[in-house]
Amino acid sequence: MDDFLPDSDTVLAQFNRLVQELLRGSMHRNSFRPWEIELLLDIEGCRLREANKRDTLRRYQKAVQRQMEKGARLPMKLSEYLDSLKAKRATAGERLASRVAS
Repeated sequence: MDDFLPDSDTVLAQFNRLVQELLRGSMHRNSFRPWEIELLLDIEGCRLREANKRDTLRRYQKAVQRQMEKGARLPMKLSEYLDSLKAKRATAGERLASRVAS
């Protein structure tokens, strides 16, 4: 399926459109690309709290933009982004704990 993807700039533009629709809270279309459906299902599965949802989606969008600029063909899933944040926090916490123990 990846062989039929448009170039990464086009995919990024489509991703940005999808995120903007989510941020607005309204979708004005009824057809989606398979990777968009995967992302939508993943976002739904992450069960974001409404209070943080907009901010989290904006940060996720910026992370995907950076990832796509580095050559990714498809956007990472929100769950992957959130997992990477948890891993960074855990690593930072371990470093802080080792400095305090020293």
